[in-house]
Order: sequence, then C-alpha cells, then structure tokens
Amino acid sequence: MERADRDDWDRHWEDYSETAALNPAQQYRRQLIHEAVRGRDPKTLVDLGSGTGDLIAELGAACPDAALLGVEISERGVALSRRRAPQAEFVRQDLLQPVRDAGTWGGRAECATCSEVLEHLDDPAMFLRNATSFMAPGCTLIVTVPGGPMSAFDRHIGHRKHYSPEELRALLGESGFAVERVEGAGFPFFNLYRLLVILRGRKLIGDVASAGDGSVKGAAAVAMRLFALLFRMNRNRGRRGWQTLAVAKWPGGSAGG
Repeated sequence: MERADRDDWDRHWEDYSETAALNPAQQYRRQLIHEAVRGRDPKTLVDLGSGTGDLIAELGAACPDAALLGVEISERGVALSRRRAPQAEFVRQDLLQPVRDAGTWGGRAECATCSEVLEHLDDPAMFLRNATSFMAPGCTLIVTVPGGPMSAFDRHIGHRKHYSPEELRALLGESGFAVERVEGAGFPFFNLYRLLVILRGRKLIGDVASAGDGSVKGAAAVAMRLFALLFRMNRNRGRRGWQTLAVAKWPGGSAGG
C-alpha cells in the first residue's frame, strides 16, 4: 500500500482536529515546547508538520515579534491553519521529498518545532534532513514524540514507532543534529493517561468515530478535564515519562534538499 493511501492527512484533520485541540496530552506537550522555547527569543520560527495551526498560533502569542512559518503536507491542514494563525505563513510541502525551493525562508529559521510527527514516518531521518532547508546554522530544534507502548488508536492513526529518549537521541544524531538534552517527561500522570488509552483499545476508535465531528463527549470528556489538572503535577524532566522531548542544534551544512 502506498504511503499516500495509508496517511490521508486531509481526511485525518477533518476527522480529528477537534479531538487534537481538546486532548490534555496535546496541551501537556505544548507546555513542554513553550518551556523549551522560553528565553531563546527567536526572531524566526518554523513549525515542521504544523497540522491545523494550533501550536504555531500559541507560539505566535508567546513570541509576538517572531516571523512564523508552518510547513505541512495536508492541503486541509494548511487551510485550517491560515484561519487559526493568520499572523503566520504556511506552505504545503512533503518533507519526505527534497525541498526544491524554500523561498525567503531558506536557511532562515532560528528555532524549529516538530511535535508528534516523526512517529508517523517510515523515514524520519529523511524528513529531518530535508527540513534543514528552512534552518539557519545554529537553529534550535525542539521535538516531541510519543514514548511507551502503542495503543490501538495510535496504530489506527498511523503511528509506526514510539521513541525512548535513547532512540530519539540516536535519530537526531543520525540526521546531523547536536543533541542538547532528551527527556522522558510526564511521569506519573501522563503514563497513567496513556495506560487508560491503551486499555480502552479499539473502543476508543469507535468513541471518536461515533461523535461524527471528531470530538469526545460524556465520561471521556470528563476524564480529559481531570487529566488536564493532574498533568500539572507531572515531572517534566527525567527518563520515566512516556512523552519524549528533545532539544537539539542544527550546526549547518548541506543535509537539506
């Protein structure tokens, strides 16, 4: 089966954009990204795999003087992003293919984010190498990927792999980045949340599908609100959490397309 058939991102954002916006795990990982960006004061920032623009809209509010670019494969994602984050630019680009023309953003970004993207890819190293076309030498790259076991829902939405801190460090090194730190964040409550998702199994797919608009209602919605409170007590540093975070530097060079 071709990758385009397995990973229909236009359909994905039609079905799950509402769920993604409300998911406390999504909110938690964005908190980690904000903490990693804070104090760096980037003037140019690119979000790699920008989805429907939620993260870049938040980063724009936190860094009001920064020029922002979202790079996204999905036409639907780009359209939603332009409405949610009108202060940013967005381009449609498959980063598994060489970047033939990065335009005015070629070699420009001082900071790059890549949140919950690499786990969907058969060749994440190629994605990262191509993404360097948008990065200035010394660009800070902030990556989040899921760790811990995969759930039935994860497989349903196209996860190939979950990463331990050691595995993410190795991937970034292979792709030409100098790693500053890697964390297994979120212990203990993020792990507990993920265990409940795993135990729910394929029923969670039905829960979301039955809502019709990708939202979550009833007991699941109450649980999401509860975990949003519990996540405030997570440990953001360490190795035991199942939210994997890395901060790395792009030293410059010719890895990009």
